[in-house]
Amino acid sequence: MLPKINKILYATDLSANSAYALRYAVNSAIRHDARIIILHVFEMISTTNRFALDLYFDGDIRKKKYYEKVAETIDRIQKRLKIFCEKEFNGDTQYADRVESIDVCEGFPAEEILKKADQFSCDEIVMGTHGKGFITHAFLGSTAKRVLRRTRKPVLIIPLPKGETDITFHDL
Repeated sequence: MLPKINKILYATDLSANSAYALRYAVNSAIRHDARIIILHVFEMISTTNRFALDLYFDGDIRKKKYYEKVAETIDRIQKRLKIFCEKEFNGDTQYADRVESIDVCEGFPAEEILKKADQFSCDEIVMGTHGKGFITHAFLGSTAKRVLRRTRKPVLIIPLPKGETDITFHDL
């Protein structure tokens, strides 16, 4: 017997086609009567860049800018979720109500995805992946690969299509 899926971590990079993967997360939540945690990770900046920022901005200004960026990102995700429900479910918000929380953090994406999946007791991880490089179809994206190698949870990897789809977010 398969284990019950109560919580799904949907990791998004906020790309134009990330709604394509959101569609799978919502579908899985509906099928399993589960809740969704939406996660976006700001990639950690290099030590050199962090040192350069320290030269120009004190800690309080950097913190303020960081929290402003987090608030902007959460707002962006909420707007995308609203657009998604309008397009997919004719504005029915019961599907958006499946979203338990939106979490935005800074770190190494694969590590944060794994940490947050454990922290929120998620039973499944859903994420999109982009093929990059000249062997696009031969390998998964590096973040997806790292998550798959290190987790014991089911992971649904959605290959995001090139170009626009019927549920592309454009500039939001």
